[in-house]
Amino acid sequence: MLFNVYPLYDIEPIRAQGSYLWDTKGDRYLDLYGGHAVISVGHTHPKYVRALTEQLNRISFYSNSVRIRQQEELSEKLGTLSGYPDYALFLCNSGAEANENALKLASFHTGRKNVVAFKKSFHGRTAGAVAATDNPSIVAPINYNEHVTFLPFNDIEAAQSGITDETCAVIIEGIQGVGGIQVASDAFLQALRQKCDETGAILILDAVQCGYGRSGKFFSHQFSGITPDLITMAKGMGNGFPIGGVLISPKFKATYGLLGTTFGGNHLACTAGIAVLDIMQEENLIENAAQIGEYIMDGVRQIGGYKDLRGRGLMIGIEYDFPVESLRNSLLFEHRIFTGVAGKNTIRLLPSLALGREEVDVFLEALSKEVRVVS
Repeated sequence: MLFNVYPLYDIEPIRAQGSYLWDTKGDRYLDLYGGHAVISVGHTHPKYVRALTEQLNRISFYSNSVRIRQQEELSEKLGTLSGYPDYALFLCNSGAEANENALKLASFHTGRKNVVAFKKSFHGRTAGAVAATDNPSIVAPINYNEHVTFLPFNDIEAAQSGITDETCAVIIEGIQGVGGIQVASDAFLQALRQKCDETGAILILDAVQCGYGRSGKFFSHQFSGITPDLITMAKGMGNGFPIGGVLISPKFKATYGLLGTTFGGNHLACTAGIAVLDIMQEENLIENAAQIGEYIMDGVRQIGGYKDLRGRGLMIGIEYDFPVESLRNSLLFEHRIFTGVAGKNTIRLLPSLALGREEVDVFLEALSKEVRVVS
């Protein structure tokens, strides 16, 4: 018996291809959510499947006590495509682990413990990450968080007074996902970078959901021109295979035993990560995310009826002045389109970066019909 912590739709996908899923009844669903932004290059991409199959037939796992060539290849390709060739890579298994290790690195480096995070943030469910997450319902009594201060998002004045010489790290999502697709302004990120430089605090950009090309640049913070000290990644990094990582500025010194992981950086995970980067580059998926994202937003603007439209690339939030649960259910059960939500009033779109205009048109037609019904 499973520990019942997830509300489940009575849908069982058993096959997937590109931006579509098929269930046990043979019904086809358009996937505009990608399993929480995980599917970056499309379901069962043939190059991805072939790479993993071939690797599985050679060797699937050994520990980090031996040389794993795929780690080095992944690091080199990630550094080049992301624009951070001089940053080192630490590999782990998830976004929570990436943020956990980033916070730990920051504390080792500064000798401090105080953390600045932001309202509506979500950084994970492990001890350090959940302490910096603005959701008391998932913070257990054992999760010490007295060292974390939550400041208003996009409030430069509050950041300038809240970040001090005692601050260990400032952790921020370039675009808040769970928080409702709230985009960190360029001016705000620039102010955080300047304040961290003044105080010696470490700037951590959480790119777990908004990274890996989703915004139309490799990392969403690159719109602002800033350079973080640590960048955390996961979700789209493996297109469904569990993998996470931290890109680490040259200012940090590595020592044996400083960080560690059993499964992080294993042969299969790295193979998945390499395949994703190769596909993204070969198929120009970052550019596609920018273009198709704008196509979606233009279509939503033409439909109207919303309160606010936010996002960049293929990370989009459509906020209405009514609860969207029934709208989401209609899209899912009547039109067979998977979307997500953020809070009670925002539809959240996190599709594959390979999404095409034909699929977008299917969504826009369904949304137009359902918004007219609601209004």
